[in-house]
Amino acid sequence: MEWIHKRTIMIVGLGLIGGSYARALRRLGYRVEAIDTNADAIRYALDHGIIDAGYTDVEADALGSADAVIFALYPGTLLRWIGENQHLLKEGAMLTDVTGVKSCIVYDVQKMLRPDLEFIAAHPMAGREVSGVENSDDRIFRDANYIVVPTEKNTEQGILWCRELGQILGFAHISELTPEEHDDMIGFVSQLTHCIAIALMTCSENRHLADYTGDSFRDLTRIARINDRMWSELFLRNKEPLLRQMDTFLREFKQLRDLLSEEDAQGLREKMRLSTERRGYFDKQA
Repeated sequence: MEWIHKRTIMIVGLGLIGGSYARALRRLGYRVEAIDTNADAIRYALDHGIIDAGYTDVEADALGSADAVIFALYPGTLLRWIGENQHLLKEGAMLTDVTGVKSCIVYDVQKMLRPDLEFIAAHPMAGREVSGVENSDDRIFRDANYIVVPTEKNTEQGILWCRELGQILGFAHISELTPEEHDDMIGFVSQLTHCIAIALMTCSENRHLADYTGDSFRDLTRIARINDRMWSELFLRNKEPLLRQMDTFLREFKQLRDLLSEEDAQGLREKMRLSTERRGYFDKQA
């Protein structure tokens, strides 16, 4: 883990995930600096010892001294930031991100990037239903998955560096997917589930549901409290994979509806047994 001996890590975007990265890395002894246009976020992080230094504008000297840069930005913002500021980055700096979609940004970033820099995409599968650095907590990484998303432009050293970052942050399981594999998988396990939660909350106007619901409804709709700006961008940038997953779900849901309509008890039980079996795959990993 040669990179561990490097001193300074710059985090661009100091929200929930960026702040959680900062907490973990500073606790492990790194010098952590951050850039965020929100002065309150920088002030909070400084006051609570989450970062060593912070900036609301791009500071050339600070950025030029960073050995690694972690981007916790929306996809479009990330692309613009790289285009406008990569000339300030230190030669040989390692770059990664936390963005929830990959195909639409990774190739563009790598295409525009200086040859002396390396960008290795990653996706920490961790989060909370709240936002902002004030809600950051590196404990969210402990039982979470971390996906490294390399391309043919990445070096073995760069991929190893990105995997080691996930390890020192404390993620329980680290895997690798291509950008296309990542987007298809995330379309199912993350974006589709958010779509279902949204639909559940918007299909009824009854404002008194909270008086009657149990844990099942609360669990299913936990992620319905959603950042509309971020998630709408993620949905649109992953449009085709997400549409395929939505169509698959609609077909499966219609089959379930038809079994009920036809009073096919055996068919319903078969679906339920299959569901129980496949949910067991998750229990085995716990």
